[in-house]
Amino acid sequence: MKSADTAPALVIPQLIVGLGNPGSKYEQTRHNVGFAAVDALAHRWQISLSENRKFQGLFGEGLGSGSKKIRLLKPLTYMNLSGQAMRAAIDWYKLPPESVLAIYDDMDLPLGKMRLRLSGSAGGHNGMKSAIAHLGTQNFPRLRIGIGKPQTPDTKNDKDTVSFVLGRFNAGETEMMAEILQLVVEAVEVSLKQGVEKAMSLYNNRTVPKTVAPKVGIRGEA
Repeated sequence: MKSADTAPALVIPQLIVGLGNPGSKYEQTRHNVGFAAVDALAHRWQISLSENRKFQGLFGEGLGSGSKKIRLLKPLTYMNLSGQAMRAAIDWYKLPPESVLAIYDDMDLPLGKMRLRLSGSAGGHNGMKSAIAHLGTQNFPRLRIGIGKPQTPDTKNDKDTVSFVLGRFNAGETEMMAEILQLVVEAVEVSLKQGVEKAMSLYNNRTVPKTVAPKVGIRGEA
């Protein structure tokens, strides 16, 4: 029997899923920063991603930080069906939901910020709504990357919101995103070595300085 003061088990990701929309129309958009994060991790760890029909996405596996076995997934189901791909992968590898780290965009965080959590609600994000529904729990870690809000008088206007999240970053924002993605890679590597909670304590208060004001981009589907 474990004693009352036994330290809780570390939460170590085994599957990292970046949320986004497939196709050139959505490349480099704010809503696809989850894809960009997985691409950055794949580059860092020299893991090649290829289409896996079983998982309905681009998938790769290899060794991450600390020579830990890691799997990377970019669902090709479109954002609001992301959970299908996640469910297929964890069922195949018999992984518990808490071993899945989801990475996605968040309008409630300013550009230049990221936030790790061990669990939580979808917060209005369609990809996370699908993930929670298919995993059957909110208790899995997630890393939110701030994209800020549209600079319009009415931030609750649905058309403005869709246009903003499916818009592309301007030059200054792109530079900021390159820096925040570097922090994301560092935070994930700490998560693999020392657990998600340790990474939370080190990176949740880090900020990339703002250089250029956001601008609204293209329209499309959220």
